[in-house]
Amino acid sequence: MRAVGAGVRWPLSGSLTRSCVHSVFDVMSGQAVLAAQAVGDGIPVVFLHAAVCDRRMWRAQLDGLGAGYRAIAYDRRGAGDTRAEPATHSAVADLIAVLDAAAGDAAAVLVGCSQGARVALDAALMHPARVRGLVLISPTVAGAPEAVLAPAMQALMQSLKAAEAAGDIDRVNALKARLFLDGPLAAEGRVGGALREQFLDMNGRVLRAAPVGASAPTVPAFDRLSECQAPTLVAWGSLDFPHIQERARLVAARLPHGAPWEVAGAAHLPSLERPADFTARIAAFIRRPDGAA
Repeated sequence: MRAVGAGVRWPLSGSLTRSCVHSVFDVMSGQAVLAAQAVGDGIPVVFLHAAVCDRRMWRAQLDGLGAGYRAIAYDRRGAGDTRAEPATHSAVADLIAVLDAAAGDAAAVLVGCSQGARVALDAALMHPARVRGLVLISPTVAGAPEAVLAPAMQALMQSLKAAEAAGDIDRVNALKARLFLDGPLAAEGRVGGALREQFLDMNGRVLRAAPVGASAPTVPAFDRLSECQAPTLVAWGSLDFPHIQERARLVAARLPHGAPWEVAGAAHLPSLERPADFTARIAAFIRRPDGAA
């Protein structure tokens, strides 16, 4: 591992003021070299980013939790600094490879957003001994009911599909910021400044990345939620797609140890919009997962 020290001393949120030295390292998993970083010692907490982001979405949480835990984040295939040859692969196997490299055989708390939450939930079902808790943010869940979109949202999605078909990457990026950062229930440009620039940079890299191949199929998790015994906090933003909000509520209700958390005034990436709130809530969840609600 290579320490990056002063080069990656990110500003902290809220009352957390301790600077943390991050180790940046590569993890081999099949045909991929996964770019990862870790900070701190203690209970492992692994962060899995949304498909429109990379590991930088967790900067506040890494610094905030690195003072008391082993905070770990990595770029999934097709994102950030990870390099991968096109091949059928398992996102769960990639996660376990990172966990093994950064924390040995310890059980971890998994924090995932959107598609990252899907990987975290699949891992909890496939490797329950490696998962001590889950924080699922705006979760995608295999086997969940199909979305039913209102006409205005259908129009936005049609615009996105047209831009994708035309190969207009900048337009696709702008529309995804509109949908996932601002939220379809809010005004375009609701989120601006450095946060919007960060989103456009992260997702721009995703859109320009080379194909990584198909993800190996897993047993749909939605019908297996009752099997997951890990304490779980399920969060979503009140400005996200209505079907994603409803899905999150269903997941929280169906999990044996699920607790819901609606984040008012945030969209699909609430941990980016409310970094201090999420850092504090995750820390409280780790200390007492049965009190997640």
